[in-house]
Amino acid sequence: MAASNKNRPISTVSPALISALRKVLRPLIKLMLSKGITYSYLIDIIKELFVEVADKEFMLGSKPSSDSYLSLLTGVHRKDIKRLRPGIDSKPEIIPEAVSMGARFISIWTSDARYLDSNNHPKPLPLFKKEGGDISFEGLVSSVSRDIRSRVVLDEYQRLGVVHFDDKKRVCLNVEAFIPTKGFEEKAFYFGHNLHDHAAAATHNMLYEDRSFIERSVYYDALSPDSIQSLAEQAESLGMQSLLAINKEAIELEKKDKQENNSQNRMTFGIYFFSEQLESQPPVNKKDTPSNKTIIKKDNDK
Repeated sequence: MAASNKNRPISTVSPALISALRKVLRPLIKLMLSKGITYSYLIDIIKELFVEVADKEFMLGSKPSSDSYLSLLTGVHRKDIKRLRPGIDSKPEIIPEAVSMGARFISIWTSDARYLDSNNHPKPLPLFKKEGGDISFEGLVSSVSRDIRSRVVLDEYQRLGVVHFDDKKRVCLNVEAFIPTKGFEEKAFYFGHNLHDHAAAATHNMLYEDRSFIERSVYYDALSPDSIQSLAEQAESLGMQSLLAINKEAIELEKKDKQENNSQNRMTFGIYFFSEQLESQPPVNKKDTPSNKTIIKKDNDK
C-alpha cells in the first residue's frame, strides 16, 4: 500500500514522534555498537533505505520517481540517489538454511496431532524410524524434506539449542516454537523478521485509520523481582497457548488456501515480554501517587 500525500513529510515535525523514535532507536543502537556497526557505516544503510522506501511508497502516479523528486522528499543528495537506486532491488534477504527448513519442521511438531501428547504438547520422539516409525525424529524430518538426513538436522538443532535428549534418549523440543537460543545468524533472521512486522503494524496504525492491526501491551512500573519472575512465567505459558492455537489453525487454513489457489498473503502473530530495573528516582509522597492500573495500548485498534 503506497503512502498517501497527506502522510508525506512536512516542515513541522511532531515532537512526540521524535521522542518516540529516539526511544525506539536506542536499543537498536546498543545492538549496533556491540557488534561493531559505526555511525558512518549506518549512514550508508539509512541513505539506501530512505531512497528505497521513498521510491516504492511515495510515487506520484504510476511513473517512476525522478532523482530530483526523491532528493526533495528524502534530503539525500541527487548524486547519492543516482548511485544507490540501481542496487536497491538486487539485495536478497539472507535466510539461514536452518531457518528455511525449521519453520515448517517446528510447525508440524507443534500442530500435527500425531506428534502431540494428551496435553497438546510436542511429544518426545524416538530418534530413528526403526524405533517409532513415522512418529520419530527421522520420520518428522523426512515428512518435511527427503533431501537431508535426520542426523544433520539433529546436530544443527542441538547446536542452536532447539532440541535435546531426555533420559530415554528421545529427542525433545526445548521450546514450543522455533526460537534458537544459540546461532547468531539464525537469531538475527528472527530479530529482523519479528521486529519488522511489529514495527510495520504499529506504523500502519499511526498512518492509516481504515483498518488497524492488533498491537497491545500491559504495563506496570512498581514491581519486585519476584513479581516480575512470576509474571514472566505466566506470560510465557499463556503466550505459548495463544501461539500454538494460532499455529494449528494457520497450518490447516494454509492447506485449504493452497488447494483453492488463494494463498497470496502472509501474516505474523507474536508475543513478547520485557522487564528492567527503573532508574533511581527521588522519593514521592504516596498520598499523591495514583495506584498502578493496567494500561492496554491499542494504537487506534477498533
